[in-house]
Amino acid sequence: MLLAIDTATHLISLALHDGRSLLAETTWHSENNHTVELSPAVGRMLTQCDAGFSDLTGLAVSVGPGSYSGLRIGMALAKGIASVQHLPLVGVSTLDVIAAGQPHSQGQGVLVVVVQAGRGRVIAGRYRRSKGEWQPRGEPQLMDWETLFASIDGAAILTGELNEAGFAALEAAQAKAVPVKLMPPVYRLRRAGFLAEVALERLQADPTGFDPANVLPFYIKTKDIPA
Repeated sequence: MLLAIDTATHLISLALHDGRSLLAETTWHSENNHTVELSPAVGRMLTQCDAGFSDLTGLAVSVGPGSYSGLRIGMALAKGIASVQHLPLVGVSTLDVIAAGQPHSQGQGVLVVVVQAGRGRVIAGRYRRSKGEWQPRGEPQLMDWETLFASIDGAAILTGELNEAGFAALEAAQAKAVPVKLMPPVYRLRRAGFLAEVALERLQADPTGFDPANVLPFYIKTKDIPA
């Protein structure tokens, strides 16, 4: 049984997966209350599934990019549980989790995945469909909304976290005939169920190399903003 924990941004998501079925999943927005809300939510989920920490066989955690404090809170809990229970811990990119939740039918063009970075900026990653999966193309970049839409030079699908500024910039870009399509809200939500699915695939492919001590957060710093 695998527990997936994602606290990379203001969105928190948890999931419990037994390898055959998604037993439970919960996702909610938290305004800087991750420390208070996370541990009780994990306890409730395990109780609702009549399970305990001793029933776990692995953990997954979102490693970023995302907020500094959000990532550290989720990672600290995941590493603590994994270390005490002697379990593998799989770290997965926040952007990969969102990409994993996009339907196969939307495989035309570039998939642009975004998460909020604060101060009017977003972190964006680009993906293309290959061998039945969304594969990353290049490194994630930190930029503002206008720079993001100005960089789109072909058919694109936008998904992930949009705020009011993002919706306004999207409308302005579409008015200028920028070929970008927005995914429906249900697909834009970052869900720990997909984090669990990605982690299980990696564990099944190679169950070694998932020492909790080796799982580190991934941040994109200001110096990474493109000129």
